[in-house]
Amino acid sequence: MQKVLIVGAGQGGTAILNLFQQVEILHVKAVADIDPHAPGINLAKQYSITTYHSYDEALNEPVDIIVETTGKEQVFQDIKNNKPQQAVLIPGSVAHIMFDLLNEKESLLAQLRKETNARDLLVNSIHDGLIVIGLDERLTFVNEAAENILNLRKEEITGQFVTDVIEDSKLPEVMKTRKKELNQSLKLANGKQIITTRIPLITDSGELLGAFAVFKDITEVVSLAEEITDLKNIQTLLEAIIQSSEEAISVVDENGQGLLINRAYTKITGLSESDVIGKPATTDISEGESMHMQVLETRRPVRGARMKVGPLNKDVLVNAAPIIVDGKLKGSVAIIHDLSEIESLTSELKKARQIIRNLEAKYTFDDIVAVSSDMKLTLEQAKVGAKTPVSVLLRGESGTGKELIAHAIHNESERRHHKFIRVNCASIEEKALEKLLFGDELGPPEKQKGYFEEAHNGTLFLDEIGDLSLHLQGRILHVLEHQEVIRAGGNKPISVNVRIITSTNVNLERAMMEKEFREDLFYRLNRLPIMITPLRNRVEDIKPLVNHIITHLNENFGRHVSSISDGALKRLKNYNFPGNVRELENILGHAIINMGANEFKIEERHLPTLRRNSFDGLDLIGDSKENEVIPLQEALDDFEKQLILETLEKNNYIKSKTAKQLNISIRNLYYKMEKHNLGKDVQS
Repeated sequence: MQKVLIVGAGQGGTAILNLFQQVEILHVKAVADIDPHAPGINLAKQYSITTYHSYDEALNEPVDIIVETTGKEQVFQDIKNNKPQQAVLIPGSVAHIMFDLLNEKESLLAQLRKETNARDLLVNSIHDGLIVIGLDERLTFVNEAAENILNLRKEEITGQFVTDVIEDSKLPEVMKTRKKELNQSLKLANGKQIITTRIPLITDSGELLGAFAVFKDITEVVSLAEEITDLKNIQTLLEAIIQSSEEAISVVDENGQGLLINRAYTKITGLSESDVIGKPATTDISEGESMHMQVLETRRPVRGARMKVGPLNKDVLVNAAPIIVDGKLKGSVAIIHDLSEIESLTSELKKARQIIRNLEAKYTFDDIVAVSSDMKLTLEQAKVGAKTPVSVLLRGESGTGKELIAHAIHNESERRHHKFIRVNCASIEEKALEKLLFGDELGPPEKQKGYFEEAHNGTLFLDEIGDLSLHLQGRILHVLEHQEVIRAGGNKPISVNVRIITSTNVNLERAMMEKEFREDLFYRLNRLPIMITPLRNRVEDIKPLVNHIITHLNENFGRHVSSISDGALKRLKNYNFPGNVRELENILGHAIINMGANEFKIEERHLPTLRRNSFDGLDLIGDSKENEVIPLQEALDDFEKQLILETLEKNNYIKSKTAKQLNISIRNLYYKMEKHNLGKDVQS
């Protein structure tokens, strides 16, 4: 066992102490830290581990490994120069990597155990016996049904040769010939009669892994068949078996006329015997083709066919097989599985995954294209923000990528393993937003926590912070100053440790002058301001952005667009992009949709009509031909429409704010939106 000395008992040293206590081959001999109240010192005392307030004294301990977690180069060098010769010195960063790898290993093992348990639950829930052998012909798996049929415990027979357990087993032969055997009769040593199917286990690459057998105990059925010779009694018995089955069963004769259904079939389809018996096999189908008829035509089974059945259009999965007696086709039998519950669970899973995605930062700095000097500077500032705990304020027009940078900052920070939650402050009504952020003491227990509590130890991204009311601004300032929240309807402060990133396209300085934004909150949020330049001012980023976006659109649309023509690229570079990168992505998406299936380069003709530029002294006629003359009224109407649309975008389509900014009445704004047919193009 290796004896270990840990120097540094802060957060890192505490984590490593916890890690090493779980490893049997390591024994933590001592922990040293200049702070007698360091968390690692207290934890070491709980474990009855010797503690020191000076690593100089600790170096006298006879240890094999010294882990330095302070992160201070001087401490590392000092220990290196004075440690016992036989001791190995490991930096804390290396130990943390070991910690992360072991955690990942535990996570994978847990997942493997979960999947193994799920497999065992599945195979043990079926009523048929199942045994598996390996290449050495020894039993590697026996399910519970097989135990009951064989009257043997799997602990006793697992690992034995299959022929020692089942003397007449043909599994070794099936494995050698690689040919499956279906519905073979076999009598066991305990007197039971079984019907077995033997199949070799072969991978897609042709590698033989072993073989398995699925068998059913038919002892009672055979016995009854021998005792009962009357056909009617046998039919009654078989019908009783079918009716008692929880699987939905449908049987038709050789002409495709309904012969038999069970209660489970009626429950799924909503069809009774009078609706099906004596009727064509297509009677129960509301969408899809009859698997009964396909089986009768091909004399081959069908597996996993999806269709809709009955008056309720139930979505089902069908397995069908021919009924052959003495070589003659007598009909078809189908087993029907209801997929509605599976689809419901799948839908819930998708919703859960979407919620998880909303609570995670999806992007890193590698996802951000930066060729221009302005954007490179922005990323350098953002990377500084990622390494420091200060509040970051992202400023820039809509569509410039503020949220993308917020994701990247979180993923580059020490909080990357905790939650990242985004809140759009402009899209939620004030009272609802207050409960979302700070929690609701009067709500149900599962909804009492707010986003500040949910994001504990993580990052909360407040998008469009300039649209917050003064009341909520004050509450956020309280959190920043005291690191605590008080839920709506409550009075108990709750400690939180949250990193705040905010963004805005609003002129906060003007908002402060107009008393619409708190000055003390501004200075709290503006510890590290990062300005994101609009796309029109960094034209050199357009080409790499286009290539980057095309790659992602190919994945989303299932296309293989390879490039963009010089003419189309020139047209994009001459455009003003009021919607910035978001608008560029939208334009390229429309262009790809307009392309033919055999076209792989975006040409100028594929680009949609671009908005006419409205500001900064730019050409008001946009895509118009150079010598084309536009009537004054048309130009004025175009300018008015463009100005209203861009102002709506900047205000997140809040019409009251847009009317106020344009200095017109809300009624006049609605009139102009209707005049320019903007009601269909913008959100409510």
